[in-house]
Amino acid sequence: MDFDLLASIELTASAAIAVSVLAVGFGEDIRGRLRIAGGLSLWFVLVTIMAVTEVLTYQHGVGAPGLGVAVILPIVILSVGVLRSPSLRRALQTIPLYMLIGVHAIRVLGVTFLILYAAGRLPAPFAPVAGWGDVMVGLAAGPVAWLVYKHGAAVRPTVLVWNILGLLDLTAAIGLGAVSSPGPLQLIFTEPGSAIMTTLPWLLIPGFLVPLLASTHLAVFYRLNRSESFVDKGKMLLNARHPMRDN
Repeated sequence: MDFDLLASIELTASAAIAVSVLAVGFGEDIRGRLRIAGGLSLWFVLVTIMAVTEVLTYQHGVGAPGLGVAVILPIVILSVGVLRSPSLRRALQTIPLYMLIGVHAIRVLGVTFLILYAAGRLPAPFAPVAGWGDVMVGLAAGPVAWLVYKHGAAVRPTVLVWNILGLLDLTAAIGLGAVSSPGPLQLIFTEPGSAIMTTLPWLLIPGFLVPLLASTHLAVFYRLNRSESFVDKGKMLLNARHPMRDN
């Protein structure tokens, strides 16, 4: 099977997992969950259209500056939208923290960056940094989420370290990708560049998955800062929604 086709399937599946987890966690009822899933799905479709039309490529579009907007703007919209919506703000304060952490397990697919680097399709240091960073953060997400579920606020320092490293990894990947891509921001001129990240299916990473996952990192910081019982509220709510969950 063609590697790009396989990557399209993997990225779509990863996006579906993330959308499902966040819709369940932030939706107060079925209708709310469907609205959240629908809104995130429309965003996914928009990014796909942008990739197909190559609107963010340097040759046909705006290049790295436009890609930067495609990454940052959704984070701002999601953050403001959640904080301004009473129902979403309540959900932010009560969603089980281990759900926000566990969803990052999909980042083990950062191995794709390493495969593209080995195939000569992405440059260093962008691909190795982004690839190994995602793999390590993704592998740690499951154990950290389990520790939070079992021990609650006692593992706050562990969560804080993991969250900082996870957000730094995304920031470094976006920065290195921008300065490796053709355009006015290019500082690393090794070949190949990172231009393929503005095409299908690769734009799904910086255009959808990165802003979505970065927003969950911000949500974790918000929860760590808001309450010492940052897990208990979410855990109690989840058990209330699913009373047979632990039986």
